[in-house]
Amino acid sequence: MLPSILSPYNQGRTGQNATPKPTPANLRKFAETPVARRAINVVKDKIASMDWKIKLRRGYSNDDVPDAAERMQVLRRCLEEPNVSDSFRTIFEQVLEDLLVGGFGAVEMESTGDELRPFHLWAVDGATIEIDVTWDGDPAKPRYAQARGGLATKNLIPLLDDELMYIRLNPRSHTPFGLGRLEVAFETVNQFLSANRYAGRLASNSVVQYALWLNEATPEQHDRLIRWWQDEIEGTGRVPILSSEQKPEVLRFAGGTDADLRIQWQEFLLRMIANAFELPPMLLGLQSDVNKSTAGEMADEAFQSAVVPVAKLLAEHITRDLFAKKLGWREFEFSFNDLAARDEMEELQIQTELLKAGVLSVDEVREMRGLPKLGTVVAS
Repeated sequence: MLPSILSPYNQGRTGQNATPKPTPANLRKFAETPVARRAINVVKDKIASMDWKIKLRRGYSNDDVPDAAERMQVLRRCLEEPNVSDSFRTIFEQVLEDLLVGGFGAVEMESTGDELRPFHLWAVDGATIEIDVTWDGDPAKPRYAQARGGLATKNLIPLLDDELMYIRLNPRSHTPFGLGRLEVAFETVNQFLSANRYAGRLASNSVVQYALWLNEATPEQHDRLIRWWQDEIEGTGRVPILSSEQKPEVLRFAGGTDADLRIQWQEFLLRMIANAFELPPMLLGLQSDVNKSTAGEMADEAFQSAVVPVAKLLAEHITRDLFAKKLGWREFEFSFNDLAARDEMEELQIQTELLKAGVLSVDEVREMRGLPKLGTVVAS
């Protein structure tokens, strides 16, 4: 069943309806509908399943950080098992979900005091996070607060800057909060679901769209014609033959075509939803204008416009908030391996040619592919 919020509710005088508002609860209900879920999963699943690595930041070398291999191994182990119940994918899938839905991804960072496992990560409901806009940069003062309980018994739990990783999508200067892609598409998704529900009712409750009108038939002739039609003609495929002084007139109620289902309007709304998620309409099921020559280009465009920016945003927050602020290990960087190029064979050919020409070394190519340098310890 569709969420109950999709039915307009009365506001003010009788007969006046208001559409749902883009509150966090309504946004999450809309995220459970098929079109929005498809758009979210295209981005979320791709990023969460990417291979990733931890490397030295630009400007640092192994000579500057002699214990780099051991500490990178610690970081990778902690990210692969961020807490007792989550993996890297399960915890950051929750963060990416909130980020795409409402622009508020949040992760609580907890220090453990253990050198082999210096931190734990916990996914936090980003909609419950409040931001102190007067924070002056002092790390000893709370920058965030998590609201717990209802409006009547609202409790605020203060959080320092190095205790919470708060990720904003589409940051703006006039508000401390981000803007999620589903939030942009909220009204369009609502319109699409209304049109889809109307088309479903029209298709499931369809009736014959025409009638026969006999101008001078008596009531007895009328009843006799109905019985004859139901007993001899209806469902048999026979050709009905009518004999009357005047030709019966056919009354048509509707066209009975796809235009009655508003198919073109629904396709337009799908394109608008795809635009809000920065995806080509092809990925939401519209393939009428797609062929072999354009499908690959659209897939690459979707990766570069919808996936890469969000993946880089997440990687930057892990590097800055977790490695630098929480641990003080500013010499390390988190990055995804699959962002440089989507075509594996094309990337391999480029690296091979650069290797033959002496532009790159073997260790540099191995680093680009997320592999350790020859003779170093693998951080796993």
